[in-house]
Amino acid sequence: MSENTLIFVYNADSGLINEMKDYVHKIVSPSTYGCNLCAITYGNTGIKAEWKSFVDDLGIPVKFLHKDEFYEKYGEKESSFPCAYLENSNKLDLFISSDEINNCSTLEELMSLVTLKVNELLGN
Repeated sequence: MSENTLIFVYNADSGLINEMKDYVHKIVSPSTYGCNLCAITYGNTGIKAEWKSFVDDLGIPVKFLHKDEFYEKYGEKESSFPCAYLENSNKLDLFISSDEINNCSTLEELMSLVTLKVNELLGN
């Protein structure tokens, strides 16, 4: 049986230069930063420990991709970012929409949303 994998996709591109630009943008003008997933789950020194622990204990494999990495691996999909997909047997389904992630204003709200969706998936 294939295992589900949760794939979070940031609304940001990969690479050191992009990471540096994003880092400065989040500090200088956080209200205009384009990736709420990054803004909520990362602090000034990296990924938040609470989020990392949460993801590690979720009970489902999780991957994180930047949007350019996502396009390279899966091709163009009709979606806005950030979002999360569920992959199973090379089938990709939107699992958490950009609107749902962008409606979260705290890490706790995001973790509650993810918990609810994963529990529905796992039948808990």
